[in-house]
Amino acid sequence: MPELPEVETVMRGMRVHLEGHTISSASTHHTGLRWPFPPGLARALEGQRIDGFARRGKYILITLSGGMVVVLHLGMSGRVLLSRPSVAERGQPPALHEHLVIETGEGARCGLVDPRRFGMVDLVPAVEVESHRLLAGMGPEPLGNRFGGSWLAAKGRGRRTSIKALLLDQRVVAGLGNIYVSEALFRARIHPARAAGEISAAEYDELAAQVRAVLDEAIAAGGSSLRDYVQPDGELGYFQHAWRVYGREGLGCPDCPGPPACDGVERITQSGRSSFFCPRLQEARDDLGKDLS
Repeated sequence: MPELPEVETVMRGMRVHLEGHTISSASTHHTGLRWPFPPGLARALEGQRIDGFARRGKYILITLSGGMVVVLHLGMSGRVLLSRPSVAERGQPPALHEHLVIETGEGARCGLVDPRRFGMVDLVPAVEVESHRLLAGMGPEPLGNRFGGSWLAAKGRGRRTSIKALLLDQRVVAGLGNIYVSEALFRARIHPARAAGEISAAEYDELAAQVRAVLDEAIAAGGSSLRDYVQPDGELGYFQHAWRVYGREGLGCPDCPGPPACDGVERITQSGRSSFFCPRLQEARDDLGKDLS
């Protein structure tokens, strides 16, 4: 599933391509994705000016001139295809698995492709966005001012849940996913299965700094390409080439001094997800294994 850097990359591409444009036509080519499309979605979009774009967690928010906001989630395989077709090409049939298409009076085309249909599209009044059932209760943005070591320390205080589970909880911090949590924990030298309540304030400060750093680097690199994910212009993201532990089970740790170096990156399963870590740099504790949630 695309994580925060991938969603941010898509949102920025859409902003460059579509902001300020007026939607001249819109069409849906299925009843919906994970949930049905809002009734009359295509008709409601036509004639609207696209005033702005934002991201909240893993959701893209598209503000329209009529006081409505499109809430978009890419799901597991969703992609946004942006193009500027010629006059002759406009109005062509949708591509395979292209469920929503909009064209603008300025000559741009935007198509939402989602083969597995785990994404979603909703249309809500702008004044109700923060209370939307999928956005209400979401934690602060990890690149925003509210997020930091003190915030994490307060949320983790006294908790036996693992630090990885804490970071993946969207009520604690918005938008983090498996890849970037693994990478940030490695950089902060914290084992993913350590209990959140046993991590020191200094460690939380370092962890928050590393979360910001890894996300900033990934956004600058255009995100990580996993299976179906590509940027709106069709280019693959390339941050996966900078992964230090994620997906590197059995490979040498890039930061381990030697000789002797560690035996390689290890993998454990936490709540059905793989966690990657260096057993030497992310020191294990005696209580590990009691709670791998």
